[in-house]
Amino acid sequence: MRFHFHPGYVAPLPAGHRFPMSKYETTRDALVAAGIVPVAPEEAPRDLLLTAHAPAYVDAVLASAVDPAIERRIGFAVTPEVSRRSRLSVGGTFAAALHALAHGFAANVAGGSHHAMPDGGAGYCVLNDLAITAAGLLRAGRVQRVLILDLDVHQGDGTAACLAGVAGAFPFSIHAERNFPARKVQGWRDIGLPDGTDDARYLETLSDALPGCFAEARPDLVLVQAGVDPHADDRLGRLALSDEGLVARDALVRQACLSAGVPCAATLGGGYDPDVRRLGLRHARSLLTLAGLPAPAMP
Repeated sequence: MRFHFHPGYVAPLPAGHRFPMSKYETTRDALVAAGIVPVAPEEAPRDLLLTAHAPAYVDAVLASAVDPAIERRIGFAVTPEVSRRSRLSVGGTFAAALHALAHGFAANVAGGSHHAMPDGGAGYCVLNDLAITAAGLLRAGRVQRVLILDLDVHQGDGTAACLAGVAGAFPFSIHAERNFPARKVQGWRDIGLPDGTDDARYLETLSDALPGCFAEARPDLVLVQAGVDPHADDRLGRLALSDEGLVARDALVRQACLSAGVPCAATLGGGYDPDVRRLGLRHARSLLTLAGLPAPAMP
């Protein structure tokens, strides 16, 4: 198995910005402490980005010349460093998918940018690595069917929009119904949960849904958006999962992939605990659980 990380995943933002950019480093640190040696991906090329995004938007991102109105929807400016970070993140998810197809599992210690739309970014997401990877692999004939399991607390509206009409792509999202985005984009399967959903109800709902997803999608690959923002302490979440509930969630997904004999590539997804060291450990526990490795204890 392989975990992908690049120092360029961390791009400078204005002081006091709400997005916890340093969580990528603290996640990497927690994985290294668990014995993982990450490998660096390459930047995704323009032609791969075009599988899910409009040419005008791709070129604006590459030139760091994104319309200010779109930057406001993203939540930060697309500087040269942010542009590079976004291309590296796509490269990491695509590389993880290729490695998973060959070896069963891989992870990107970034990615899961599920709010990015075909013609613009949103919600701290510039380029939709999940949609690009699914569409790119399908276009190249590397797979015939891809299941995207989006476990983030926010609905994967951008992934649904980017993959609308793409044969062989099956985006599934389980999320807080009353959370961002206000206007959901219907995917293949969507489960909106009420505020305060706890471990027991969440795990029962997911456990009931997964067999049908695998039976109908019959995927050659599963892409997982393993956001940890369903946690009860997350400042942008509205659900109430515990740390052990998140581990149980990821163990459910891993077992479903194993039972179906389908390779899995995982991405980091959302997480907004202001304690970035604790947040990094939470993200690391999620990726390690999906890999079938022991999750270190939370402090």
